[in-house]
Amino acid sequence: MTMTTKPDKRQMKSAARLYAVQALFQMEVSGQTVEKVTREFEDHRFGATYEEGEFAEGDVNHFRKVVGEAVNWQAAIDQLTDRALVAKWPIDRIDPVLRALFRAAGAEITQLETPPKVAITEYVDVAKAFFPDGKEASFVNAVLDHMAREAKPAAF
Repeated sequence: MTMTTKPDKRQMKSAARLYAVQALFQMEVSGQTVEKVTREFEDHRFGATYEEGEFAEGDVNHFRKVVGEAVNWQAAIDQLTDRALVAKWPIDRIDPVLRALFRAAGAEITQLETPPKVAITEYVDVAKAFFPDGKEASFVNAVLDHMAREAKPAAF
């Protein structure tokens, strides 16, 4: 008898965060609505199998919360991100994948119950998935740390 292991809750939330960044990026580059993009991800990405391998099963509720809050609070999150970035690099000048990542992480830090240190660690891992050479991961860590300390100073 073969037993398949079901992903744990933490892995499912991690996958949901990765999908949320991809969905926010896709919305920005394609101009599609949040409803269209989230439906596409839920129907075609979560747990799907492709030639390059199996996509992780994500926590659909967490994915919806992160994407929804990132969209609802985008202006405030972008302002928080701008304050964390160096003056020469406003959010509209950074890589669109990083912009999507900061929006997703900003939504978790400011709107959800995720402890800021957990959000930072998780989104640094997401950055490593998109940018394997590691430079961006330290940049993401520094920016998210600044954002979290401003948004939730009591957590530090």
